[in-house]
Amino acid sequence: MHIDRISDILEIQALLTDYVFALDTREIDKLDHVFTADAVCDYRATGGRQGDWAEIKPWLVEALGGFGLSQHLIGLPQIRFDSQDSTRATANTMLFNPMHMLPEKGGQIFFIGATYQDELVRTANGWRIKSRTEIAPWAKDVPASVPKGES
Repeated sequence: MHIDRISDILEIQALLTDYVFALDTREIDKLDHVFTADAVCDYRATGGRQGDWAEIKPWLVEALGGFGLSQHLIGLPQIRFDSQDSTRATANTMLFNPMHMLPEKGGQIFFIGATYQDELVRTANGWRIKSRTEIAPWAKDVPASVPKGES
């Protein structure tokens, strides 16, 4: 494997790590450096929304507001590069997500699992997510007040 490809893999892994840390530290503005400005996200599988980044960003702030703690744990991504275009790649990354609701919301702890299915592009500022879709969801002990995902 060429050193440039290894560098791409490490950069994409760092990008995906930046995403989960931004969520769990509630530093949502940092996600502007994870997604392209025109990115499209689909979180419907786990009870969320679908839309472009301008719509999804404020929704993430709102959606995470009901939780005291969250931990978005990801596995190593399966990264595939476009053989015809060196500026494009896909990644499938498994997610295990314990969530702890605020005490005033009941204080429950529940678990969600899914896979992030991403389309990535190399920009002048490095790799960015152009499209993110959650797939293959599962959940355990989700309170009735939390929206259910689409099957």
